[in-house]
Order: sequence, then C-alpha cells, then structure tokens
Amino acid sequence: MVSAHEFSVLEALMQRPGSVLSRAQLEDRLYGWGESVESNAVEVYVHGLRRKLGTDVIRTLRGVGYFVPKEQQP
Repeated sequence: MVSAHEFSVLEALMQRPGSVLSRAQLEDRLYGWGESVESNAVEVYVHGLRRKLGTDVIRTLRGVGYFVPKEQQP
C-alpha cells in the first residue's frame, strides 16, 4: 500500500513527466515549507515507491532532483 505522502510525491512527479523536481520543490508540495529544512523524508518516500513500483519508475538526476521518464513512443 502506498502512503499518503508517497502518493503526493508520485502525483507531483507524474503531473510533469520528464521534468525534474528538486527535493525542496517536493517538500514544498508535501508540507508547504517555504524554507530549506534538513530532512530526508523525500528520499524515504522515493525509496518506498521504488520498492513498491520498481526501480525504473522514479529516476534520480544526481544533485538536482527526481523525475518520472516521459513515455517512449514505439
């Protein structure tokens, strides 16, 4: 089962496939935090989603953020 926070992360990423969202953007989406907060919550949610949905669903652009790849045309 996907938690409410995991769903919010996935929803944010799925709204703009191929677009990279930073941890700060995802935290703002989840919590409405307008400032930098030392937390690894987003990483925990992404890890949980990868365990449940597969490792290729959410990709990491190292040092930038997370994204869901655009659907490829056959």
